[in-house]
Amino acid sequence: MTDVSNNQLPERVDVVIIGAGAAGLMCAATAGQRGRSALVLDHANKVGKKILMSGGGRCNFTNLYTSAENFYSGNPHFCKSALARYSQWDFIALVEKYGIAYHEKALGQLFCDNKSKDIVDLLLAECRAAKAQIRTRCAVSTIQFEQNGYLVETNLGLVHCESLVVATGGLSIPTMGATGFGYDIARQFGLDIVPTRAALVPFTQHKRQLQRQDSLPGSSLAVTASCGEGSFHEQMLFTHRGLSGPAVLQISSHWREGQAVTFDLAPDRDLVDWLRHCRQGSPESHLHSVLAELWSKKLVQFFLQRLDIASRPLKQFSDAELQALGAKLQTWKLVPDGTEGYRTAEVTLGGVDTDQVSSRTMECKTQSGLYFVGEVLDVTGWLGGFNFQWAWASGHAAGEVA
Repeated sequence: MTDVSNNQLPERVDVVIIGAGAAGLMCAATAGQRGRSALVLDHANKVGKKILMSGGGRCNFTNLYTSAENFYSGNPHFCKSALARYSQWDFIALVEKYGIAYHEKALGQLFCDNKSKDIVDLLLAECRAAKAQIRTRCAVSTIQFEQNGYLVETNLGLVHCESLVVATGGLSIPTMGATGFGYDIARQFGLDIVPTRAALVPFTQHKRQLQRQDSLPGSSLAVTASCGEGSFHEQMLFTHRGLSGPAVLQISSHWREGQAVTFDLAPDRDLVDWLRHCRQGSPESHLHSVLAELWSKKLVQFFLQRLDIASRPLKQFSDAELQALGAKLQTWKLVPDGTEGYRTAEVTLGGVDTDQVSSRTMECKTQSGLYFVGEVLDVTGWLGGFNFQWAWASGHAAGEVA
């Protein structure tokens, strides 16, 4: 219970939003545009930290091809309503309204030409226009439900609101202030939490494997990474800790400890047929020089050493040898030691169980006036702007009614 024995009268607003990230700021602007008095509280020293560091400093703010199929959730249908009612085209129109230059990098991923701060500035401008207040360095200590709303105690005083929106994000990148506070609020009001884990995160490898790869950090190649039901055709990057790059980050959302991940190292061709074709056209060519058409010299050396194969002219390989060689070079199957965890994970899988939340309004079904938006929910997007689009869509959905 909150101690109000000092007779401090709480500040009164219509809506309190906890969390000044993408979803929280969108929610505040949307609610304010309806004439609601909105107040955003954040314990950090500035707003939108995750936006600022995203996309290499240029913010991959949405994806042209956003659909429900690009998200993981215990209820795969949950995200459809919000995404349909505030689509990628709506946010693109907002970006264009502010004259922010952007470009498509690959696979529908849209980035700012300039810097991520352009998106933060856009959101702050929208909040100002809607008369929404933002308070940083404001930590929430307790929340108390009352008959006519919520009493929120912070280090800067008491606030009373009719509607309370939780936009606290997940557990990824704790150095930027990520905590499990949103899950604590959900539990306080009887909601279940789908178990959480780091996602869109690099793999780590055993020390012995890293020693074999000691010449490869910085090397990359196009692969198809597969695990369970997931399969992604993108770049893979060797690092000093293991493997990263878009293909690895994507497939990490499907991986569980102890599982093997399969990499097709030449996804645009059948290496058996290709090697036979090369032997027919250039029988004197050495294997390593032919493979250098596909991969860097370092990668060729590593792949041949991994299979304990010495390079020699292609004419010296029989059909059976080329068959076996091509198949082994095509596929690399390995069991990662683990992941880099929340320290570098871009998002958190799991979160507030969506069965207990309205897919249209983001309001808790069993707790009037309590809303959850963004990453704190059990909705996680693929790499490539999808998580930001979920933040815009869910924040807008709650802002329309909170």
